[in-house]
Amino acid sequence: MKIGIVGLPNVGKSTMFNAITKAGAECANYPFCTIEPNVGVVPVPDERLDKLTEMYHPEKTTHAVIEFVDIAGLVKGASKGEGLGNKFLSHIREVDSIVEVVRCFEDPNVVHVDGSINPLRDIETINLELIFADIETIDKRLDRARKQVKADKKVQVEIDLLERIKKTLEEGKSARTLDLTEEEKDLIKDAFLLTLKPILYIANVSEEQLENAEQDANVLKVKEYAKTENAKVIPLCVKIEEELASLEDNDKQEMLEALGLEESGLDKVIKASYDLLGLMSFLTAGEPEVRAWTIKKGTKAPEAAGKIHSDIQRGFIRAEVVSYDDLMREGSMNAVKEKGLLRSEGKEYIMQDGDIVLFRFNV
Repeated sequence: MKIGIVGLPNVGKSTMFNAITKAGAECANYPFCTIEPNVGVVPVPDERLDKLTEMYHPEKTTHAVIEFVDIAGLVKGASKGEGLGNKFLSHIREVDSIVEVVRCFEDPNVVHVDGSINPLRDIETINLELIFADIETIDKRLDRARKQVKADKKVQVEIDLLERIKKTLEEGKSARTLDLTEEEKDLIKDAFLLTLKPILYIANVSEEQLENAEQDANVLKVKEYAKTENAKVIPLCVKIEEELASLEDNDKQEMLEALGLEESGLDKVIKASYDLLGLMSFLTAGEPEVRAWTIKKGTKAPEAAGKIHSDIQRGFIRAEVVSYDDLMREGSMNAVKEKGLLRSEGKEYIMQDGDIVLFRFNV
């Protein structure tokens, strides 16, 4: 699963990518520094794995991972090929969701592509380009569907849906503002609409703004806009996050405490991005390995077993499940069993986030 980090030039997205991945993507104070997308795979922070590692002392601990893609800065006219527009749009098509970095800080030493700080204008610039690109995609799809409808009346359902989405786009709204059913989403999944991808907004603030970031005027503007898309907003100071990412764990913890923070903003971004994709983790624990396995929310036990090995899914008998909270409260697997908290679940069981599982199978 890939998450694309987007934004206008010089809003802090490459700096944030560097901090998240420690990958050292090139970052400089001029537009189009990022031309080819940089890609980084990062572990999803999960305190549960730390606790299980203390309990089992495994040979290794393996976190779930998520892939971030740092995409070139966009300018007006991208949908018409301005700047690096065509590359920008093709790179966004390839990701599963979007993290949009919005500049909310003033700094005369960092140029703004439009000459002033205005987060709503910046969001509109990017979203309009994505809307224009989607309208073009829908028009092509409608032409094809209208030719097919004479031979297959079922195509009319698709036409009606495409026209409904187009009307929303022409009103300047993203497709994600529509309340589409799962069946409707499946119907147009292969159109890869840019404005249908789930989105998370990052309000990049200065160190001075950080303490009261939730009430900052620019951040509040971003939050107000995000409400229209049922999207989350995370305020953070990318400059501080870059410094935190360069520190060893002990020094990082000291700096977080000095700033009055429980966790880094980037940890929040990574967790929120994982959630944005509709993902969750089930856990396996033992002396060889403590591990988080990534699955989609709503996954049944046999499909989850298949994440470990296809043979386990093929020969699935049952899943022996205990919740993480129950294990932590009781202190050991033996205590869990004595209390009758270890459950035996069958093929229809829907996995829950934090389930600790042992799959029984026979092949």
